Amino acid sequence: MRILIVGINYAPELTGIGKYTGEMAEWLVAAGHEVRIVTAPPYYPEWRVADGYAAWRYSREVQAGVSIWRCPIWVPSRPSGLKRLLHLASFALSSLPVMVRQLFWQADVILAIEPPLFCAPAAWVCARLSGAKAWLHVQDFEVDTAFELGILRAPWLRSIVSKLESWLMRRFDRVSTISPNMVRRLIQKKLAAERTVLFTNWVDTDLIFPLTSSSSVRQQFDIPLNAMVALYSGNMGEKQGLEIVLEAATRLICEQDIKFVLCGDGAARQRLQQKYSDLSNVLWLPLQPLERLNDLLNMANIHLLPQRSGAEDLVMPSKLTGMLASGRPVVATATAGSQIAEALLGCGEVVEPDNIEHFTSAIVELARDDARCAVLGANAREYALRNWARESVLQEFDRQLKGL
Repeated sequence: MRILIVGINYAPELTGIGKYTGEMAEWLVAAGHEVRIVTAPPYYPEWRVADGYAAWRYSREVQAGVSIWRCPIWVPSRPSGLKRLLHLASFALSSLPVMVRQLFWQADVILAIEPPLFCAPAAWVCARLSGAKAWLHVQDFEVDTAFELGILRAPWLRSIVSKLESWLMRRFDRVSTISPNMVRRLIQKKLAAERTVLFTNWVDTDLIFPLTSSSSVRQQFDIPLNAMVALYSGNMGEKQGLEIVLEAATRLICEQDIKFVLCGDGAARQRLQQKYSDLSNVLWLPLQPLERLNDLLNMANIHLLPQRSGAEDLVMPSKLTGMLASGRPVVATATAGSQIAEALLGCGEVVEPDNIEHFTSAIVELARDDARCAVLGANAREYALRNWARESVLQEFDRQLKGL
């Protein structure tokens, strides 16, 4: 098949949606499909266009057999609600002429990745004009998230945007998303159940696996073998709610054997690092290259997964797949019954969002119980193998594409 993908994030971005879209496109090429991607230059999670790319220039390249069309984009250094909207709109506008040009390629399927929803109208129109099937894949309910977290506030605006979102989604032949609870939310938005598809994120369980020896990353940063490392690795944005991790570190400053490691980048990192600069039990690391990811994840005794209240079933954190595949328990914030809470049943501890005392206690209790950590970690690895193995997830997606 000829598959045209449009999405703002793509390889070589190492985290989030760009990582998954890149792996998916390359897998589809290896499976025998022709794939083109209309995307932006890499900028995430640093919110800075990567070296070797230009923010204001169209360009073309080929990676692993995927034809990549990169379009201009405005990237704010400090994204706010309005700036994020302008950022997304800039890509939607710059990518439109490239999408129109792809009409002559006559794709079989046009796949739009949300966010941004701004690109969905062009994807749907181009699909209808070219006779292609239209597929929308929702990685993040950006509209709901923006209002739930207070990034956007006006009730009248929410009503209008939500109705437009629902109307637009119903135009697509298929709409997929990454967790069962998010599929249910699609149905709440008045999508017919038979048009919805569960298409989870995945993890390469051959690349991410429990090490039997000490992590080289732990050795590199002189972290003692007997220290208990609580690791957060991923995007450092506002919706992650990293304050709860740093407040827990504040309360445990006298626990010499517990070390907090925060690895990654994002819009909130500079602010948080300045505010908590006096914490001697916190180590800040830059985003690590893919070839060191397994060593990084195995440095942890415990993984930390904070989420702000209201966001748990609007997104399914992509970082969770690697956490579980590494065979380590997770301490997360989520409400009972949420998808995160269900996934971590038997694989870690889940506390209510914003409950700093319970979050801190969960870390201490696991730090003092090696046997329980081992059991939860083994369960975590088994869950990843059973539910998120890359080949099985992408083979099922390929079957769905062919069926469409």
